[in-house]
Amino acid sequence: MKFEAKNGKLSISVKKYGAELSSVKSLDTGFEYLWQGNPDIWYGQSPVLFPIVGTLYQNKYYVDGKEYEMFRHGIARKRDFELKEQGEDYIVLTQKYNEETLKVYPYRYVFDIEFRLDGKKLTVTHTIKNEGDGDMFFSIGAHPGFNCQLDDVLEFDTVEDEVINEMIDEDAVIIRKHFPSPIDGKIFTITKNIFDADAHVLSNLKSKICTLKGKNLPGDVEFTFGDCSFLGLWAKPGAPYVCIEPWYGVNDFGEKTDDFSQKRAIEKISADEEFSFSWSAEIKE
Repeated sequence: MKFEAKNGKLSISVKKYGAELSSVKSLDTGFEYLWQGNPDIWYGQSPVLFPIVGTLYQNKYYVDGKEYEMFRHGIARKRDFELKEQGEDYIVLTQKYNEETLKVYPYRYVFDIEFRLDGKKLTVTHTIKNEGDGDMFFSIGAHPGFNCQLDDVLEFDTVEDEVINEMIDEDAVIIRKHFPSPIDGKIFTITKNIFDADAHVLSNLKSKICTLKGKNLPGDVEFTFGDCSFLGLWAKPGAPYVCIEPWYGVNDFGEKTDDFSQKRAIEKISADEEFSFSWSAEIKE
C-alpha cells in the first residue's frame, strides 16, 4: 500500500511498509527523480534507519547487561507505518513500539515521519518521542537514492578541505582509520569505481547543502542535510543512482561496546522528550 501527495509542481508516493519514499516526480517535466528500486542492483529506494544506523558489531548490542540482536539499519524499515494525517500536499505516518519490538529494542518509542511539499521542494521530518520512564538511546538516519549517471556530480556549498572520510569493511563495520577525501574542493564525482569499497562516511563537513547535477537530469536536486553527525554517500558500484544519507549515528567499529548508551554518536532523549531532524530535496528545473 502507498500514500500519495501532490501540489501542482511535484508528486510523491510513500509506502506503508517502512514509510519508504518511492517516488518524487516533477509534474512539469514528468521526470522521476527517485531511484525506482531495481532488485538486480539495489531493491531499496529510501529506507528509514532507526534505532541504529549501519551495522552493529556481530549484530549485537547490550542494554543494562542484557544482550539484544539487531540487523543493519534497525527495525523501523521492516514494519508498517500507519497514516496519522494527510492533506493534498503532505503525509504524516506513524509507528509505535509494541511487545515484539520490545524484545529487540527495549525502549517505548513513537516515530512520526512527515512528508511535505512546498513548490518544487520536498521536506521530510523525522520525529522520535520517548514514551518510557527513563532515558532512551538511539540512532536515526535517512537513505534516499536519486537517479543519476556516471560522471554526474554532487556540488557542496562550501569548499570541503577538512572533511573526515571513513569507510566500511567486509563485515560492514567502520575501519579505524581515515581515508583520503572523495571531495575535490566542492565536487564529489560519481565515477564507476567511487563506491568499490562501499560507502563514504563523511564528517566535519562545513556545508549544509549539496546539489546533484547531471547531464541527463531536467534540473538540479538541491539536497539540504543540515547539521547531521555524518553524511553517507553510497551506491552499488557503477549503478545509475546515488544515495545521500544524513545520519545521526554510525556503524560500530569492529569491537564490542559494553552498553548501547556508550555507542559512538548515540542520541539520547529523556522521558516524554522528542528528537527531530529534517532533510529536503528541491528540484531546480
